[in-house]
Amino acid sequence: MKHIYALTLAFLILMTASCEDYTDVTPKGSLVIETAAQFHEMVALPNRGYPINNFQYLSDDQWMREANVIGKTPNIDIINFTFDESTDRVAIMAGSSFYNQAYTFINRWNTIISLVDNSKGDENIKQLAKAEAKIYRAYDHFLLVNTYAKGYDPNTASTDGGICIMDKFDLEAQPSKSTVAQVYEFIQKDIEEALPFIQEKPMDVYHPSLAFAYAFKAKVHLFKREIAQAQAAAEKSLSYNNQIFDMVAYSKQGGPTAVAVPAANNVEVLSYMYMTGYNEMNFAQSYIISPELRTLFGTNDARFNLFFNSTSTTNLDQGSGTAYWGTQYTRFFYPTVGMKTTEVYLTLAECYARDNKLNEAVGVLNTLRAKRILSGTVNLAVPATRKETMQLVINERRKELLLGFNRFFDLKRLNTETEYAKTVTRVFPLVNKTVAQKTYTLQPNSRLYIIPFPLSALQKNPKLTLNTDEKLPF
Repeated sequence: MKHIYALTLAFLILMTASCEDYTDVTPKGSLVIETAAQFHEMVALPNRGYPINNFQYLSDDQWMREANVIGKTPNIDIINFTFDESTDRVAIMAGSSFYNQAYTFINRWNTIISLVDNSKGDENIKQLAKAEAKIYRAYDHFLLVNTYAKGYDPNTASTDGGICIMDKFDLEAQPSKSTVAQVYEFIQKDIEEALPFIQEKPMDVYHPSLAFAYAFKAKVHLFKREIAQAQAAAEKSLSYNNQIFDMVAYSKQGGPTAVAVPAANNVEVLSYMYMTGYNEMNFAQSYIISPELRTLFGTNDARFNLFFNSTSTTNLDQGSGTAYWGTQYTRFFYPTVGMKTTEVYLTLAECYARDNKLNEAVGVLNTLRAKRILSGTVNLAVPATRKETMQLVINERRKELLLGFNRFFDLKRLNTETEYAKTVTRVFPLVNKTVAQKTYTLQPNSRLYIIPFPLSALQKNPKLTLNTDEKLPF
């Protein structure tokens, strides 16, 4: 049998500096991976986190405290929060923890895919390990392309600059940048190749299930505006898991202060991933929601009432109409990166709305709202137009798919459609009257929506070029 490389636990958490350069495998004798079962165990990655500090304040759902903006030297957070297009961001973004982390995870998946066939053990376990790694490899490429490239537009995707595709374990790889269309083709190929081998009930919450795989498939189709395929995949996902965590009943139990709900106990969680330093850690000033989102929730929504604090004199600017996530992730796991059943319901609702099945779309929304709205109007009325129905879906996505990547990605994809594009405006400051109040505007076609590759990656790989018109400092 071909020699299997000695892999160590230390290797599994090594960082890659950029997409053109894998970190060397350095065996240290901690653990030798040589069986199919061990490779399958490698797929599990508890505490798999992703930072979002390069783009979080471009979302209209997020806000910053005034003291963290006024009088401060502009950093990437302030540049994004004030929608400043006059500054070239590349020099400021010397490195990116998200970029490095995502490619580190891809390195892990490629290790499994490349080496598991030559391991000892059952062939079915080898196929399973490879399939699970392919699903996660596709997912990480999806996160990367939707961060560092333009949102998928069927009219321009074949020429829009994308990201580096890393499709094999190769220490010498120096790939060229692919187009957005090519990255999506790669993602969909990985999904389709993996689906026949994914389990309905995997070993634990850290391994992908069929419900997750089809949910992800539906999401990719939705982002490509392949509506019939998105609907079919969403329905398939819900056939495996259609449970919705009942926040109305949870509220009556006393909420997170009375009953802890970790990921394994949250029936709607489809994949265990989280946002580092975000709602899973109790860093209140990092996840303040905007007055707009605060207003959208209203006063009878369990998603707000259970988890947010709008009265703190320490973490909020009083009178700003903002609020912050005040619940530790150990008390309630609320997915911000990974997927959950309610996102699949919302995908299905959007598919119905886009297909002019307005009654069906609102019916799906009302199924979700029955587990979210505490009093008053639970069932929404059916609007007269597709655009109005789509707005209901978009609003519900903002309230349900809180924080993380979701709203940023939604703005990017919807901005490629004239009918749903949004010009974001932000009036700031709201409380400090000693500083002139300004209105900041983010146009749908703003270059800010395309995050530049980190300088460290651009310097190491001459084939990697920016997807924006910003200037390189070298």
